[in-house]
Amino acid sequence: MSFDTILDDEQIDRYTRAGFWVDRTITDHLDEVAEASPDKTAFVDSRRSIAYGELKREVDRCALGLLELGVRPGDVVSFQLPNWIEWIVVHFAASRVGAISNPLIPIYREREVGFMVGLARSKVLVVPETFRGFDYPAMVGKLRPQWPELEHVLVVGSSWDDFAATPWEQRRDPAELATLRPDPNDVTLLIFTSGTTGEPKGVMHTHNTAIAANNPLPRRLGITRDSVIHMASTLAHLTGFLYGARLPVQNGATCVLQDVWDASRFVELVAEHGITYTSAATPFLHDLLSAPNLAEHDLSSLQRFCCMGAPIPRALVREARRKLPGLVVLGGWGQSEDALVTLGIPGDPDEKIVDTDGYPWPGMRVRVVDGEGAELPPGTEGRLQVTGPFLFVGYAERLEQTRAAFDGEWFDTGDLAVLDADGYLRIAGRTKDVIIRGGENLPVVYVENALYEHPDVEAVAVVGVPDPRLQERACACVVLKPGAGELDLEKLRAFLAEKGVAKQYWPELLHVLPELPRTASGKIQKFQLRARFGGQA
Repeated sequence: MSFDTILDDEQIDRYTRAGFWVDRTITDHLDEVAEASPDKTAFVDSRRSIAYGELKREVDRCALGLLELGVRPGDVVSFQLPNWIEWIVVHFAASRVGAISNPLIPIYREREVGFMVGLARSKVLVVPETFRGFDYPAMVGKLRPQWPELEHVLVVGSSWDDFAATPWEQRRDPAELATLRPDPNDVTLLIFTSGTTGEPKGVMHTHNTAIAANNPLPRRLGITRDSVIHMASTLAHLTGFLYGARLPVQNGATCVLQDVWDASRFVELVAEHGITYTSAATPFLHDLLSAPNLAEHDLSSLQRFCCMGAPIPRALVREARRKLPGLVVLGGWGQSEDALVTLGIPGDPDEKIVDTDGYPWPGMRVRVVDGEGAELPPGTEGRLQVTGPFLFVGYAERLEQTRAAFDGEWFDTGDLAVLDADGYLRIAGRTKDVIIRGGENLPVVYVENALYEHPDVEAVAVVGVPDPRLQERACACVVLKPGAGELDLEKLRAFLAEKGVAKQYWPELLHVLPELPRTASGKIQKFQLRARFGGQA
């Protein structure tokens, strides 16, 4: 199959001539590192470690196995795996044969997974037998009748283990893999982002856009082959995908994966492996500095902590400097559609670190415009637009929605922002209805649509209320139908669980109201609800 994109020859020529698109794939990098340093540790997870030479062998064997299962260039391979080495193997193997990787966040449940795999028309799905007590094969069994295109389900812990151990190289000629090297302008990634229109959106990236997004990082952050990179954010987020699964391989470095975030365990991992760099949502930094074992371990190797998704409180920067004097904390901003667009620069003064979201990467341009699309001067708040070589090439099966999100070459991010006189960006708010909890976007319309299916709910509005650690928590304000029984938070969450809505989307506060504040035309005034309940998180 193939997805329509907005990529055109003019873009390809422009970014190639400028040197941003270098026509490489992630397996090109893997091959080079595996040949030069076959015994160097590539990845460490909670279950095992793997060197680059062995990683290449596992990837190639899996790639041949995918071919044997009927996977062809342009087919979608979905995988809902924790931060395990198997995740890396599946993604790189799919890339090797020109298939499209569709990583799914492990905490997604029936509602999200059913929609995403259905829209992707996946040919293969890989899941764990169990993770954090959840039975993934049982969920897939319930959903599989909805997916007529799905031909194979592989379960890590049972069928995957047999698949991965099968000597496919004895059944298919390994030389076949070289003939399948994809065009670097082909789509390689289909990653879903929280929707603001009631459904998640499938963001598509090519080999070139994904490689380009990582190429500037080493120079700004000092990453070399001797770096030890850490990732606790799920690899199925673009942060984890780019800076956990791919950044180490593009630089021949080592990566330590955490499948469950635990600050005390992270402290131990830094001391054990000499971790030098990590990137995560701002609450992860808060947790690190509060870890009870922080003073008991040597964390002098940790040089960079890049915070995404929420402002960095000034007190947190000062605490980090006091407790970990060798650590540089930097803030950044990006989206699934455009990767990491801005990031602070080591040596920036405190006001740039805490008052801005960083400076644009080479090649990425940002502008702030008014409601008519006219560019605004520095210091003026307006709609944030982005263009550059990291930009996605479309929403899967939503070509018109993709085109509507662009103003010429400029992508409208849905955020409000200010650019200062030095070109640093500060996110000021959102034009789209999204709550940000711990760096994770909660799709408000999606949750509201699920709640409207409750037989007792007449009207609903989900709003974000401030939280000192997570930035925001979700608060559901509902009006019940006449004659309805009592509804409390426990019952509301049980309903969402029954509907298969991922737990991280569930509201954490509930208010049952006689009516919702509305405009004369009937539109719900969410700002009044935020003001009324904003102090109750």
